[in-house]
Amino acid sequence: MSGHSKWHNIQKTKGAQDAKRAQAFTKIAREMIVAVKEGGSGDPANNSRLAAVITKAKAANMPNDNIKRTIEKALGSGDSSNYESIVYEGYGPSGVAVIVETMTDNRNRTASEMRHYFDKYGGNMGTTGCVSWSFDKKGVIIIDNEDGELDEDTVMMAALDAGADDCTAEGETFAVYTSPDDFQKVASELENQGYKFLSAEVEMVPQNYIKLSSDDDIKNMNKMLEMFEDNDDVQNVWHNWDNED
Repeated sequence: MSGHSKWHNIQKTKGAQDAKRAQAFTKIAREMIVAVKEGGSGDPANNSRLAAVITKAKAANMPNDNIKRTIEKALGSGDSSNYESIVYEGYGPSGVAVIVETMTDNRNRTASEMRHYFDKYGGNMGTTGCVSWSFDKKGVIIIDNEDGELDEDTVMMAALDAGADDCTAEGETFAVYTSPDDFQKVASELENQGYKFLSAEVEMVPQNYIKLSSDDDIKNMNKMLEMFEDNDDVQNVWHNWDNED
């Protein structure tokens, strides 16, 4: 699979900067609570959705104590949070496809805010399915190779033996792709072999990319993404803007 360097460059930035860390942990914790409640178990061995969120949390360097406390909170009768997952789709400037995954306790508030962000920055919110058809749902595991010590053939063989669909070298990282169903198995296998993840989750990967040539479009697209990612209800933002120079 080609093009992941583009995708890795444009994916959401939560957790990548210290200033975003607390917000990222809060959003992951919310996802974890929902996974426990909907899966009916605080044991990742019996709750595949929870296992996937824990993998994501560890890749984001969320402390184990935080993970444990969050699971305990979700299992406790004192937690009355009631979140639902809602996905919004639409277009940014010049037709950039945008998917916004939210988790909210007030769907009217969230829908109003999402529509406002789309409209304010030169886009428009569409109907369900209007852009998701142009994305593929894939497990994506980014392995750190900043020190250059990992051998490409060795990593690729380990990934494929674990059940991955593909593995590519992308600069100082390796990108491992899986089907959504195989994501957790592959991630666990590679983690057990000592590989360090920069990120690991099921993503919406675009089939094609759009470049923006207008300075106004670029400015509006950046502002739109910033507004989405700073919103507490937004879990993930996926888009097909190729913002590589």
